[in-house]
Amino acid sequence: MTRVLVLNGPNLRRLGVREPEKYGSTSFDELAALCRDAGRSLGLDVEVRQTDDEAEMIRWVHEAADERLPIVLNPAAFTHYSYALRDALAQRTAPLVEVHITNPAAREEFRHTSVVAGVATGTIAGFGTSSYVLALRAVAELTAGDS
Repeated sequence: MTRVLVLNGPNLRRLGVREPEKYGSTSFDELAALCRDAGRSLGLDVEVRQTDDEAEMIRWVHEAADERLPIVLNPAAFTHYSYALRDALAQRTAPLVEVHITNPAAREEFRHTSVVAGVATGTIAGFGTSSYVLALRAVAELTAGDS
């Protein structure tokens, strides 16, 4: 079974209470359960993590690179400015799918640029929490035969 890290950046633990009109009413714990359940059905061993700390996120990315683990990443605000995260992600050794609950291109102009997208295998955005399920399906297809 392929192990996958689902990494989430700043403020995502606040899902369900943070701007539900944009991010929906699903809590972070419910999102984590959704990801684990979707992963199981796809033959993936999914571990969901969240941090507001850029350094911790970079350590997790290094762990994934060292262990050749695919990543589904919602970098949240780090998307738009974290060159340190981008440089860590450039060292990836397995598929990386950038994911967003909302569509950043349809939001404020500062959200239109992703410094992460250029080093990701692909990006899925705008489908609510289903974006994560779609990303996990992509990882399953990209890693078929690897485990």
